[in-house]
Amino acid sequence: MIDFTKDFKIAFTIAIIALTTIILGAITEKALRYFLYRKLSDKEYDATGLKFLKHLIITVIYILGFAFALIQIPEFKIIGHSFLAGAGMISLVAGLASQQALSNIVSGVFLVIFKPFRINDKITINNFVGTVEDINLRQVVLKDAENNRIIIPNSVISNQIIVNTNMHDTKCCKIIEIGIGYESDIDKALEIMKDEIAKHPLFIDTRTAENKKQNTPLVVARVVALADSSVTLKAWAWAKNSTDGFVMYCDLLQSIKKRFDESDIDIPYPQRVVTLKNNDIKTS
Repeated sequence: MIDFTKDFKIAFTIAIIALTTIILGAITEKALRYFLYRKLSDKEYDATGLKFLKHLIITVIYILGFAFALIQIPEFKIIGHSFLAGAGMISLVAGLASQQALSNIVSGVFLVIFKPFRINDKITINNFVGTVEDINLRQVVLKDAENNRIIIPNSVISNQIIVNTNMHDTKCCKIIEIGIGYESDIDKALEIMKDEIAKHPLFIDTRTAENKKQNTPLVVARVVALADSSVTLKAWAWAKNSTDGFVMYCDLLQSIKKRFDESDIDIPYPQRVVTLKNNDIKTS
């Protein structure tokens, strides 16, 4: 005979555990989010570890809630105890989850430990460029310049080359490379490039005190190649970060082109010189 009273008691207990788990998870997430928001107001604070810890704590709360619920069911009591004791937990997860999911979790832990990038770093992965917005147990979320969210699994990142523009030093060097005609005044062109770079508001002076004492130029510009149809000039312009560097680069291309036009400095199209040799044709 079915004991409805016992079944009702089990169902009621499981419902209480589920409700408690959901409420506890929501309160924990809200508390950690509030704490994280306060910490993010400090620009020197690294929120990477705290954000990852938030995801981990909430995941543990739900796992424990699930385990306590299993214990209430006689048929699943052993599995529930295994969850709580930790014995056989890895094999259980491996049996229920894919190998890729486990790889994402392990890779996520390594990302937090070794920190190839942090929250708010600007990075490039697989030709995707964006600012790191979140690192969790499964994936990394990037925000690109168009405000899109790029979601990359942790296991993919661990096998890729990462370009981090913010690690240790945020300064950005933009290379201004322009070809001028062979008939143009090279010295004047170099001076124009130096002048336009030096007076740009986003340009920064990276010279050390020793460099200044040795009269190192504020801006370096040189002839770097004699191409088929032009003389290649290159100048190096520094900005405090990659965002300022991009804006400065665009502005300089425009201002240098205007100054070149005013000074009759030609930026030639690709040219080829073709020589035709006339042969005498004899007829009889």
